[in-house]
Amino acid sequence: MKFFNNNLGLSMAAAVMLSTTLQADTASDIAELKNEIAQLKEQTKILTDETSNLQTGFNYTTVDNKASHSGLGAAASKVYYSKSPLSIGGYGEMYYSHTNKESGSNTSKVDVYRFVPYIGYKFTDNIILNTELEFEHGGVANDGGDAEGGEVIVEFIYLDFLINENANIRVGNMLMPMGLINERHEPTLFTTVQRPNTAKQIIPTTWHESGVMVYGDIFEGLEYKVAGVTALNPTIDSDTSWLRNARGGSFTNNDPKLAVVGRVDYRGINGLFVGASAYMDSNIDIWDAHIDYKFRGFRAYGTYAEAHRSNAQELTPSPTLPSQIDAKGGYINLGYDLLSLTSSSKKMPVFVQFESVNTADKKTDGTSIDSIDTTTVGVNYFPHEQVVLKADYAMQSQGAIDQDIFSLSVGFIF
Repeated sequence: MKFFNNNLGLSMAAAVMLSTTLQADTASDIAELKNEIAQLKEQTKILTDETSNLQTGFNYTTVDNKASHSGLGAAASKVYYSKSPLSIGGYGEMYYSHTNKESGSNTSKVDVYRFVPYIGYKFTDNIILNTELEFEHGGVANDGGDAEGGEVIVEFIYLDFLINENANIRVGNMLMPMGLINERHEPTLFTTVQRPNTAKQIIPTTWHESGVMVYGDIFEGLEYKVAGVTALNPTIDSDTSWLRNARGGSFTNNDPKLAVVGRVDYRGINGLFVGASAYMDSNIDIWDAHIDYKFRGFRAYGTYAEAHRSNAQELTPSPTLPSQIDAKGGYINLGYDLLSLTSSSKKMPVFVQFESVNTADKKTDGTSIDSIDTTTVGVNYFPHEQVVLKADYAMQSQGAIDQDIFSLSVGFIF
């Protein structure tokens, strides 16, 4: 009987151990099964998104306003952060302006200023195509003639070969890395309706040339770019537009000359972006210093630039018709987001901008033209971080000529 009881006890203990083991195995199996189900759900979601993307052609990557690859604007940087190989983004601007001249000849204007799609494609994670197409002033007229000032143009088209943080290679037609606005010209990135005159006449935004660029980080917070590109056209002889009209762009460039452009920027202090850039060819050199500082609702940004042309005397057809050789200009923009004082997630910066530009500060005969001095006050409202409504009032003078310009605009990126 004792033997029987001992065996019974052992059998019951074994049964308890077996039951405990089975329960543990079952719990482990259930946990593993739940984990597998969760992974399958995530993979199904990804496959559903990708299938929908392929079927509809819709790129579900949204613009990240804080993202910028190699100093480009958020929309222009979209392909670098895209979840699919194909990326489509862009920006647009439309405006109304009323000019009140001292002479009494007032004019008004409505302009579908720009519609600019970005189309990008990732061949691999390290080989990326990025393009910008611009339809300006509504494009070209549908009667076979040109619309006033209208054009359709490739603003840039290049391939990036991403190697590492310190050195990457860009080949193609690219934006010149100068100033604050030439690479970052999307309307949500500056407060005025029009781009500053410094960014139009001294650094002739939007300025793009063909060539090869190397860019990356010297160390964390310090960035560089250096490129060999096609040179500006040195034969333009104009007091006001000798730099702007000298851009080669993406049009056919026969017998192009070589130029070098370089840039260094520092971002090592929170809220501060500061740098300098320089361009040089056999006839023209340009340099600029720029800064953009943000602290809570406050922002201050600006650029100072100078340009010099050494062959000006050669272009002068007569000693009585001197050609300009020096130009300079700069602006400072001070703003404060009023809605940063509230709990609103919207933005409404008010600003004042001071600017002075002289495209012929010094001619070969020692004379100069009058500078264009402008004070602009205005307000922006962002109902969405990718949409901006602007209003500004510019008070402009050049010598004895004064005019005031009231402007309204809408801009967006996508």
